[in-house]
Formats: sequence, structure tokens, C-alpha cells
Amino acid sequence: MTAWLRAAGYEINQKRVRRLLRLMGLEALYPKPHLSQPGAQHQVYPYLLRNVAIDRVNQVWSTDITYIRLWQGFIYLVAVMDWYSRYVLAWEVSVSLESSFCVAALDRALQLAQPEVFNSDQGSQFTSRSFTQELLEREVKISMDGRGRVFDNIFVERLWRSVKYEEVYLKDYRSVREAIDGLRGYFNFYNRERLHQSLAYQTPEAVYRQAANKAVDATLN
Repeated sequence: MTAWLRAAGYEINQKRVRRLLRLMGLEALYPKPHLSQPGAQHQVYPYLLRNVAIDRVNQVWSTDITYIRLWQGFIYLVAVMDWYSRYVLAWEVSVSLESSFCVAALDRALQLAQPEVFNSDQGSQFTSRSFTQELLEREVKISMDGRGRVFDNIFVERLWRSVKYEEVYLKDYRSVREAIDGLRGYFNFYNRERLHQSLAYQTPEAVYRQAANKAVDATLN
């Protein structure tokens, strides 16, 4: 803005531009850091996964929110992932940070199976009663990351890196519809075709299905 005003003939420095913009309440349209802020009256649960060995599917699920840039504006993306297999059980997008799209992703995931522990950050979307009640009614243990501890949810953080570098940054979505179509295609690829070194070069869906079937067989026998 300072450069534009100078080009238009105004003698002005960057400090004055910042002050005037602040006085007028003007700011750039972009998603702020810390997408998930705690709700004032919401219950926060302790982190349950420190030094826990993850050795089976549906032992731990986790979720997180990131933003996806469009040509104009942005949308928010939430995903629910199984830690053992890295399988993305469900995902949803929204143009706002209301908790409803997170609850919708959780509901879709719970139609497939049920975890022993569900991990998230302390954001208001995940501490809201509408979200936690879904888990408590099924007697799922709720775990929440420590404040500022991004590595408590490292598997979803790695997922976001893959989504953005392998899909979003290459496509430059023009609209919400285009973003949804692109993300749907990517998550199908991620779950069913993308081989993971950490999974002995298998896909997340293959690992998830095989392990889930073995668990069912062991229960029946």
C-alpha cells in the first residue's frame, strides 16, 4: 500500500500507512494463525498419548483444521485420521470456523468404526459440547494436545503437508466447488494409491482394511 500511494504522488512512509489502516479498521483478508482457539466455557481434556505405542487400527483417531487458499478468499478443511494406518476416514470443508463441519466429519467417520481414543487440539470446534458429546456417548476417551505442542498431532500435520504440496499448491483453485472436487480426488489417491514408506510401501486403505478384518476375525474366533 505504501508503494502504491507513493506511485500515486503521495509522500508517505510505511509507519504512517500502518497507523492509518489501523485507525480505519482495514486489514488484508487472510486466515489468522491459530485456527482453533479454545472456547471460554468448554471443557479441555488431558493429552493421553505420551509414550503410548500405536499398534492397531482404531486405537487412536485424530483431527485437525487447516485452510485452503482459493483465487479469492479461502476455505477451511478438517479431516479425521486413523493413526496406525494413516487412513483418512472422513473430511469436510467450510467457509467458516463454526463447529458444524467438524461434527459432520466426525459423524461420517463414526459410521465406519469407532476409536478407543480420539485426539484433537484444544480448539473451540473440538471442545464444543456438540463435538465431545458424540464421543462421550460412545465411551471414546478424549485426548487433547498441549497448548502449542504441534507434534502431539504429528500425523495430521504431515497429512496437511502432503495435501498442500501434492494437490493444493499445484491446482490454484478458483472456487469452493473446484476445491471440493480437487480434494475429493486427492484423498481418494492418498488413501488408495499413494504408497507410504512408513507402511512398508502399502496404501493407508490397504493397511486399515487388512488390520480391521484381522481384528474382526480374532473377535469371532
